[in-house]
Amino acid sequence: MALLVRLKAVTELRGKGDRLAKVAFRGLSFYTRVLENCEDEARFDETFRWPIASNIDGNEMLEIQVFNYSKVFTNRLIGTFRMVLQKVVEEGQLEVTDTLIDDNNSAIRTSVSIEIRYQAMDGTVGAWNDGEFLESPNSRSEGEGPLETESLLPGHRQGSAVSPGKSNPSLKPAERNFRSKGKEKTKRGKDGEHKAGKGVFSAMKLGKIRPPKEDPHRKQDEPAILETEDLDRKAMRLGGGLDPDTISLASVTAVTTNVSNKRSKPDIKMEPSAGRPMDYQVSITVIEARQLVGLNMDPVVCVEVGEEKKYTSMKESTNCPYYNEYFVFDFHVPPDVMFDKIIKLSVIHSKNLLRSGTLVGSFKMDVGTVYTQPEHQFYHKWAILSDPEDITAGLKGYLKCDIAVVGKGDNIKTPHKANETDEDDIEGNLLLPDGVPPERQWARFYIKIYRAEGLPRMNTSLMANVKKALIGENKDLVDPYVQVLFAGQKGKTSVQKSSYEPLWNEQVIFTEMFPPLCKRLKVQIRDSDKVNDMAIGTHFIDLRKISNEGDKGFLPTFGPAWVNMYGSTRNYTLMDEHQDLNEGLGEGVSFRARLLLSLAVEILDTSNPEITSSTEVQMEQATPVADNCTGKMEEFFLFGAFLEATMIDRKIGDKPINFEVTIGNYGNQIDGTAKPSLKKKKEGGDGEQEDSELLQHSSEDEADDDGELVSVSSTQPMKPLITDRNYFHLPYFEKKPCIYIKSWWQDQRRRLYNANIMDKIADKLEEGLNDVQEMIKTEKPHPERRLRGVLEELSSGCFRFVTLANKDQSLSARTRLDRERLKSCMRELENMGQQAKTLRSQVKKNTMRDKLKLVQNFLQKLRFLADEPQHSIPDIFIWMMSNGKRIAYARIPSKDILYSIVDEETGKDCAKVKTVFLRLPGKRGFGPAGWTVQAKMEIYLWLGLNKQRKDFLSGLPCGFEEKKASKGLGLQAFPPISLLYTKKQVFQLRAHMYQARSLFAADSSGLSDPFARVFFITQGQCTEVLNETLCPTWDQLLVFDNVELYGEAHEMRDDPPIIVIEIYDQDTVGKADFMGRTFAKPVVKMSDEDYGPPRFPPQLEYYQIYRGNSTAGDLLAAFELLQIGPAGKSDLPPIDGPTDTEQGPILPVPLGIRPVLSKYRVEILFWGLRDLKRVNLAQVDRPRVDIECAGKGVQSALIQNYKKNPNFSTLVKWFEVDLPENELLHPPLNIRVVDCRAFGRYTLVGSHAVSSLRRFIHRPPDKKSQHWNTAGEIVINMEPEVPIKKMETMVKLEANSDAVVKVDMSEEEKEKKKKKKKGGGEEIEEEEPDESMLDWWSKYFASIETMKEQLRQQEAAAAEAEEKEELEIAEGSKGQAKTKEKVKAPKEDKKKKQQQPLEAPEKKSKQKIDELKVYNKELEMEFDCFEDWLHTFSLFRGKIGDNDDTTTEEERIVGRFKGSMCVYKVPLPDDITKEAGYDPNFGMFQGIPNNDPINVLVRVYIVRATDLHPADINGKADPYIAIKLGKTDIKDKENYISKQLNPIFGKSFDIEATFPMESMLTVAVYDWDLVGSDDLIGETKIDLENRYYSKHRATCGISQTYSTHGYNLWRDPGKPTQILAKLCREGKVDGPHYGPGGRVKVANRVFTGPREMEDENGQKKQTDEHLALAVLRHWEEIPRVGCKLVPEHVETRPLLNPDKPGIEQGRLEMWVDMFPMDMPAPGPAIDISPRKPKRYELRVIVWNTDEVILEDDDFFTGEKSSDIFVRGWLKGQQEDKQDTDVHYHSLTGEGNFNWRYVFPFDYLMAEEKIVISKKESMFSWDETEYKIPARLTLQVWDADHFSADDFLGAIELDLNRFPRGAKTAKQCSMDMVTNEGDLPLVSIFKQKRVKGWWPFVARNENDELELTGKVEAELHLLTAEEAEKSPAGLARNEPDPLEKPNRPDTSFIWFLNPLKSIKYLICTRYKWLIIKIVLALLLLIMVGLFLYSMPGYMVKKLLGA
Repeated sequence: MALLVRLKAVTELRGKGDRLAKVAFRGLSFYTRVLENCEDEARFDETFRWPIASNIDGNEMLEIQVFNYSKVFTNRLIGTFRMVLQKVVEEGQLEVTDTLIDDNNSAIRTSVSIEIRYQAMDGTVGAWNDGEFLESPNSRSEGEGPLETESLLPGHRQGSAVSPGKSNPSLKPAERNFRSKGKEKTKRGKDGEHKAGKGVFSAMKLGKIRPPKEDPHRKQDEPAILETEDLDRKAMRLGGGLDPDTISLASVTAVTTNVSNKRSKPDIKMEPSAGRPMDYQVSITVIEARQLVGLNMDPVVCVEVGEEKKYTSMKESTNCPYYNEYFVFDFHVPPDVMFDKIIKLSVIHSKNLLRSGTLVGSFKMDVGTVYTQPEHQFYHKWAILSDPEDITAGLKGYLKCDIAVVGKGDNIKTPHKANETDEDDIEGNLLLPDGVPPERQWARFYIKIYRAEGLPRMNTSLMANVKKALIGENKDLVDPYVQVLFAGQKGKTSVQKSSYEPLWNEQVIFTEMFPPLCKRLKVQIRDSDKVNDMAIGTHFIDLRKISNEGDKGFLPTFGPAWVNMYGSTRNYTLMDEHQDLNEGLGEGVSFRARLLLSLAVEILDTSNPEITSSTEVQMEQATPVADNCTGKMEEFFLFGAFLEATMIDRKIGDKPINFEVTIGNYGNQIDGTAKPSLKKKKEGGDGEQEDSELLQHSSEDEADDDGELVSVSSTQPMKPLITDRNYFHLPYFEKKPCIYIKSWWQDQRRRLYNANIMDKIADKLEEGLNDVQEMIKTEKPHPERRLRGVLEELSSGCFRFVTLANKDQSLSARTRLDRERLKSCMRELENMGQQAKTLRSQVKKNTMRDKLKLVQNFLQKLRFLADEPQHSIPDIFIWMMSNGKRIAYARIPSKDILYSIVDEETGKDCAKVKTVFLRLPGKRGFGPAGWTVQAKMEIYLWLGLNKQRKDFLSGLPCGFEEKKASKGLGLQAFPPISLLYTKKQVFQLRAHMYQARSLFAADSSGLSDPFARVFFITQGQCTEVLNETLCPTWDQLLVFDNVELYGEAHEMRDDPPIIVIEIYDQDTVGKADFMGRTFAKPVVKMSDEDYGPPRFPPQLEYYQIYRGNSTAGDLLAAFELLQIGPAGKSDLPPIDGPTDTEQGPILPVPLGIRPVLSKYRVEILFWGLRDLKRVNLAQVDRPRVDIECAGKGVQSALIQNYKKNPNFSTLVKWFEVDLPENELLHPPLNIRVVDCRAFGRYTLVGSHAVSSLRRFIHRPPDKKSQHWNTAGEIVINMEPEVPIKKMETMVKLEANSDAVVKVDMSEEEKEKKKKKKKGGGEEIEEEEPDESMLDWWSKYFASIETMKEQLRQQEAAAAEAEEKEELEIAEGSKGQAKTKEKVKAPKEDKKKKQQQPLEAPEKKSKQKIDELKVYNKELEMEFDCFEDWLHTFSLFRGKIGDNDDTTTEEERIVGRFKGSMCVYKVPLPDDITKEAGYDPNFGMFQGIPNNDPINVLVRVYIVRATDLHPADINGKADPYIAIKLGKTDIKDKENYISKQLNPIFGKSFDIEATFPMESMLTVAVYDWDLVGSDDLIGETKIDLENRYYSKHRATCGISQTYSTHGYNLWRDPGKPTQILAKLCREGKVDGPHYGPGGRVKVANRVFTGPREMEDENGQKKQTDEHLALAVLRHWEEIPRVGCKLVPEHVETRPLLNPDKPGIEQGRLEMWVDMFPMDMPAPGPAIDISPRKPKRYELRVIVWNTDEVILEDDDFFTGEKSSDIFVRGWLKGQQEDKQDTDVHYHSLTGEGNFNWRYVFPFDYLMAEEKIVISKKESMFSWDETEYKIPARLTLQVWDADHFSADDFLGAIELDLNRFPRGAKTAKQCSMDMVTNEGDLPLVSIFKQKRVKGWWPFVARNENDELELTGKVEAELHLLTAEEAEKSPAGLARNEPDPLEKPNRPDTSFIWFLNPLKSIKYLICTRYKWLIIKIVLALLLLIMVGLFLYSMPGYMVKKLLGA
C-alpha cells in the first residue's frame, strides 16, 4: 500500500552550487535536503514514501526535478526526469539510471539514479511479501511461529501468503529503511534465501528490538537507520529560501513548526477557558404583538430567560397590543451555561393578581442561537407564537421584538432608530436564524437510553460495610438514573438501584418544533440519593453536528453509540471540589462512565387525529439493542514511555512521585472499581477466536497465562532532584520507564481515522495561514505565493480524504449517522477542494486579504467537520501522583495517538515524542495558580489494535535496549517496562536572550522587574534582573554546558527537545511573580557540520509569550544547540568575552546574532499632561516626562504648576540613538512620568510603552513627487446636486495630470430644473416644502433616512459582491479581473457617500431638504481619534489584575501624556531643512500651534438617547442629562423625562472653558429618583482638545450648503471664504484665487460651482461663499495638506457605566461645537427642542351596520336577532372608549345609529405617533409620556341585559394607511382586511375626510378569520383650531346634531308596549296562518250550523211546515 522512491544520486552536474531535488507523485511533492557546494555529483540518498489508497495505474507518472538552489532568488531548474510506472507496477521493484531533460524537452548530460518499490493494495505481488515480516534470525531453527501481527489486507487470513511459516505482511512495512549496498550484501549472504536480483530488504528494525543474545556480532555491524521518510517535506524548511509557495517561515510560531516527525507540537496555551464565569447581558425589547388568536383579550407578555421572569404591562381588549417595553437580564456564569439558557416569550391572556391567566402561545430559543447571529442580535423580528399544549393548532399570533446578548467586550451596533415608517412585512422578518424555514413543523425527539458501564462509586463505603455485615451481600455503591434536558424541558429514566453497569432500555420523548432553536441536548447520569442527587457525568449532544440542513442533508440522528463522560476524579468524597466538572463545566479530569444511547427525530403530521397534542415529556420502554451493534469488541494496546519529567513544582518535590496512565477505567489502580470481567472480554463477538490463536504461545509460562499481558499502568515512584529554586526534575537519564495497558473496546477506529485525516488537513492549513499572516505582518515578500501553496496543499488534502474515506470498512457496526456524516464530509471536502483550486488561481497581491478571510472560513468548517459526535475509545489521562495522591494531570484525546497503516489516518501524536505540561484539575487550574507548570513531560505514546502492535516502538529516538518484566525474559512479544539508552550525545546550548517587549505589569508601579528563566532538559539558568521596565533588553548569552541527550545524533539534529522560557518579576520580598512563558526550538549543529550560513549564526526571532490563555508580550531571542565532538569544546565557535561563567561578568549576545544598528534621531513633541491622578494620596504638582529608548533618552521641561498650566514650555526635544536597521526589531520606546517632590525626591506617576515605533518613522519624500505646483490645473466642477455615481471621476486624478472634469447633472435633474423655470403646476408645491414648515428635525430625519438607505445599499452591494464571489469560486470562472473591480467599487463608493448625501433615483420625487451627516458611531472612530499630529498616550500604573474580574484597563490609567514623536535616520537630506519658513527648533514638527492656555466657548447639543439601561424596578428610567467640563457641572435635573428609555432631549448647553486645563467633556445620563440619590445610567467622555487642534477642523462642522437664514443657518462665526483663506495660509497653499464664471483655484485644483444665493427676502446676490464651501467639502483633494474636514453631523456615542465595564448601557446622539473666544462671537444656538405634538380632533360618525351576525335566540319564538351597538377608541386610549346606543332586536343584522364619536389627540407628524401622557397607576408620582401608532379600533357588540355583552367583530384602521372604504355594503368584503397590500391605502392626515363601508372580522373556533358584519362610517380629521371654529356634539347632541335613525318599531321593548309588540309579532309572522285559521273556523261554523239546523229544516221540509 505504498510507493517508495529512493533518490540515490544526480551525476554529471555542471558548475558548483547548492543542489535540491523535488520528487512528485499524484500531486504530492517531497523535497530533499539542500546539498551545499556540490561539484559534479549530488549524493542525496534520501527515500520518500507515498502511502496509497488506490492501486497505481500503469500510466501514472513519477516526476523528479533537480534545481540549483538559491536563497534569494527562485530556484533554477536544471532538468526533469519523468517515468511511467508501468514496469514498476508489474515488477514491484526497479532500479533506474537515466538522463534528465531540460525545459525544451531535449536530453542533457546530467543523469539521475533511483530505486523504486511498490506494494499493491491487494498484496498481489507475492514476490516480495517475503521479507516483510518481523524476522528473528533463529526463528526457523527453533520452529517458533511469527509474532502477533495480522494483515488487514483484503482476503488475507493467517497463512495465505507464500509459506505458513513466514507470512504475516506487516501493517506498516518497514521499507523505509534502505541500507547502503554493502550492508545489504552481508545481509543477503546470511539469509541465503534472498535472490540478489530482486533486492528484497529484510524488515529488521534495528535499535528498536534487540536480537537475542546468541549473535553478538550483529549488533555492531548494523547501525540504526535514519528514517528518511520522516524528513519528507518538512526538511525543506531548513533550506529557508525554497519555492516560497511551500516553505514555512520560522516565525513567532517557530516552535510549532516542526522539522521531522519524531516529535509533535507542544501546545502553548495553558488554561482551559471553558468553566470560567463571565458577564453577560440579555436585553429584550417587546415591541408589539399582532394577530393574537382569541376574542377581546387582555394580553400580557412574559419574558423568561433561564429562571428569571419579567412581565409587560397589560393592554386591554385588543388582539394587537403595542408595548415597546425593554427588559434587561444580567448574568455572571460560564459561557456554556449561558448559551444553554432558554429565552422564552409567552403571551398570556387576562392575567391579574389572583389568576395566572391562560397561555395564548409561546416561543423559545436558546441564548446561544442569538449569540451566533451577526452582531449577536435579532432586531425588529417577529416571533411566531405556538401553543405547546396543542400542537395540532396552527400559529397563535406574532410578537415583534429585539433580542440581544452581550458578553464583555462585545459592542452591539444597534441599527439606527428613526421613525419606523416601513410597513411591517411579518413573513419577511421572522425571528429565526438564517436557513431555518419559516414554517416549522412539530417533531418528536426520541432519546433512547440503553445502558451504562464503568460508573464510579457514589456512596461512602461505610454504609456498605454495615450492610455487608448484616446481610452478607456486596452491593455496588451507586444508584444511577439518566436525565435528559432539551429546550427547557426535562425527562428522566427510572433509577437502577446499586449497579455499576445499569441497564435501562428506556426512551425519553420530547415534542418540539423542528428545526429546534436550541442547539444542545444535555444528557446526564445522576446518582439518586435521599438527600440530594449528584451528577455523575454529563454529555452534550450538539444538534448541528448530528444533522445537516442542506438539500442532501439528514434529520438529527445518533447512535446507538457509546458516549464517554468525564468529570472529577473517581474517588468518592462527600464534598467534591470538582463537582462542577461532572455538570459539564470545564474540562473533565478523569473518566466517569460511558453510556449507550441513540437519538432519532420524527416529523409529526399534525393533521393525523391519533397524535397526542401535548408537548409533555414522555417516558417509554425501548427495545434493547444487540450487543455487537456498536462494533466488534477488539483488544487494544496502549504503550507509553516517559522520556523526561522536569519542571516539577517545588511544592511537591519532597515526596516520591510516580505517573499513572489510564484509558477508560483500565490502568486506574486507585479508584477504577468496576473492572470489566474476563468473561465479557471473551464474549466480544465472533472475531475473538482467531484473536486468541494469534497469541501463539511462544513459551510455556506464557501459555499458562492464557496469553494475557498483565498491564503495567504506572511508573515506579522516584524522588525528584532539584533543578533550581523553583523546579525539580526526575532522574530519568539513560533509563526511561514505560507503561503498557491492554483494553477492550468496540472497534470504531474508522470514525477516529476520518477525524484524523480532516484534523491533519486543518492543522496544515492553520500552519500555512499563520505563515501567511506572519509574512504580511513582517512584510516579507510574496505572501500571496505562500497562500497559493497553502491552497494547493488544501485541495490535494481534500481530494486525498475523498479517496481514503471511500474505501470505508465493514458496514455492520456503522450507525446511520456514520453513513450520513461520511457522505456529507465527502461532499463538503470535495467541494472545498474544488473551491481551493479555483481560489488558488484568483490569489493576486491585491485580492490577498479577501481571499485570506475565505480560507479562514474553510479552516473553521474543517474543524467543525472533524469533531466526531459519536465517541469510541475514551481519552487517555496521565496523572502525576505524589504519595498516592493525584496532583496534576494531562488529558490526551485517543484519536491523537491512534495508529493506522495509512499515514494520513494515524493520530498526529502517535509514535511521536510529545511535550506535555501537566496542570491542576478543575477550578484550581484557573488563574495564576494554574499558570505555573506542575510538570513538563516528554512522553511517547502509541495506541492501536493488539494485533498491530509490532511497530509500537518505531517512533522512539533510536539507540536503546529494552528491559522486560522479569517474567517473560527475552520474549519478543512482551513490551518493555523500561528502555535503556546506550547512545548519549553531549551538547552545549547557547541561549541568546536579546530583549522582550510589552510584558505584563506585575508591580503596583505599573512596571515590572523582569528576568527570564531558561529551562532545557534538567538544567535551568536565569538572566539578570532589569528594574522597572516592561521592555527589558537583557542582551545576554546563557551557556548551558554538558547537556546530555540520549539517542542517535542525527535525530537530535532534526528534532531537538524544546526549550521553555519563563519570564518572572523579581520582588524584594516573597517569591518572584510569574509573568508568562514561551517555548523555543534550538537550531542544532552536529560536530561534523561547519558553523556558517545559511543556518548559523541563528537569527533573532520573536516568540509570543503566553500567560494562561492570553498573550503577554514577545521575546526576541535565538537558541543554538552545538554538539561537543570528540575534540571537546575547542571545536565550538568561540564566545567573545570571558568563558568562566561561574561569577564572571554577563556575556553579551555575540556580534553575528545581535542586530545591525544604525544612527537614528528621535524627536519628541511634548505638549502636555492631562488627568493625572493622585500618587500615594498626594497630588501631582511638578511633573516631568522622561523618554527612553534603547538606553538613550531625553527629559521634558518641568511643569512648574500642574494645576495652573499642565502644558510644557519647551515643545520639541530630540536625542540620537542606535537602532536596528530592521524595523521589526526596533526596541519599544518608554514614556515615564515622574513627579518632582521636595529634597530632590522623585516618584513615578505612570508609564507607557510604545511597542512599535513604525507609525512614527518619518520617511523623506521622493524627489520626484516633491514639486506639486509644476503640474497642470485640475478642474473640478461642483454642481450643487451631483448624483453619487458621477463623483467617481473626480477622485482618481493624479496630482500632476492636466485634466478638466465636467460633472454632468443627471437627466432627471435637468427636467426638474425646467419644470421649476416654467414655474407652474402643483408639482412644485409637492417638491418645495414650505420653508417655515421645516425645522432642524426635518433635516435630522431626512438625514437618518439617507443613512438607512446608504446602509441598505452597502448591505446589498456587499451581499451582491459575496454572491459574485461565491459564484466565481463555484464556477472557477476565469473572468476574474472584471468582476473583482465591480466588487471593489462599492467600497470606494462608501467614501464618497460620506461626502455627499445619497440621492437615490427613486427619491427624486421627495422634497429636497438639506441634510447633515449622521454617524452611527463616535466621531473619533471616523477620524482616527483626531490624532493627526497630536497623539494621546495613556499612562498606566498598578498591577494588571489576574482574574478577568478584578482590574480593568481603565482602572489602571492614571493620566494621559499628549505629544508625538518622529524617528528618522540621520543625516536628513538637505532640501527639507532648506524649505521656506523652516524652524530648526521644531525639527519635523513644523507649523504647530502654540500651546498657551486658550479660552473656548463649548456648545454641546444633546439630541436624544436610545436603549437606555432600565434603572427602576418597573423596567423604565427617568433620565436627565448631566454635563461636566472642568469646574463647570450642569445637571438638568428639573427637566427629567418620566419613564422613558428612548428620551428625546433636544437641548443645547453653552459652557466656557479654558484649554488645556478643562478639556475632557463628560456627558452623563442619570436616572431621577424621588427619594435617594440619582443613579448613573451611563456616561461618555470626549477629549475636546484633540478635536480643537485637529487638522480635520472639528470645531464646527461644515454644512452642506451656505444659507444666511432659515432652518439651515450657517453656524460658524467665520464664513466659508474666511475659513478657506485661513486654511490656505496655514498650509502654505497657493490660493484661493476666485476667477470669473464661478471658478476658484487652490494650489493646482480649480473648482467651479454656482455663484449666487438668495437672502431672506428672496433677493439674488453674487457671492463666493458657495465656491469656498465647495472647496472645503473637498479639501481632502488638495495636494500635500488636504484632509477630510468634519461635516455638519450628529454622532452617536455609547454610554458606559464604570460598574459594568465594557457593556453598553445605551447610546447618546449629540454633537459639540467649539468657538475660540478671541474670534467674533457665534450666533445663537440652533433650536433643536423636541417637536411639540399637534392637537387634532378625529370625528367618527357611525351611520349604519349591515350583515352583523345574529347572536340571540328569542325567548318566545326562538328567532335569531341581535341587539347591536358599536364601540370605538383610539389605540392607547381604551379608557376613553365610546359606545353608540343599542339598536335592539335587529333581525337582519342591519343597524342604524347616526352616532358621532369625538376623539381629541396629540399627534407627532414626523414620527407618525400619537403622544399620550397619563399616570401609570394610582401611585405614580407623575405622568408618563407614551408614543403609540395612530390606530382607530371599531368593534361591534351584542348587548345583553343580565350577562356580559358578546363581542361580535372588530376592525382596526391605521390612520396613516388604511384601505379606502367601499362605496356600498355589497362591495365591502373581507379582502379589505386580509390583503391590504393590494388595495389603495389612504391617510386621514392627507384626505381629512373619508366615508365608506368597512368589514368587521373575528376568528371562529378553527382560528380562521370570518366576516361578522359591515359598518358604514365617516372619518373626519380637524386640527384643534378648526375644531374650535366648527364644533360638533358627541352622539347626536348639539351643536351640529345628527338626525335620529329611522329604526323599525320593534326595537321598543315589548313589556313597555305589549300590544304593539304582539301586533307586530302576530302580523309579521302569523298573518297567513291566522287568515287560514279564520277561514277554517268560518268553514267549521258553517258546517256546524249546517249540521245544527239541518234536522229542523229537513223536518220542516218533510212536514211541509
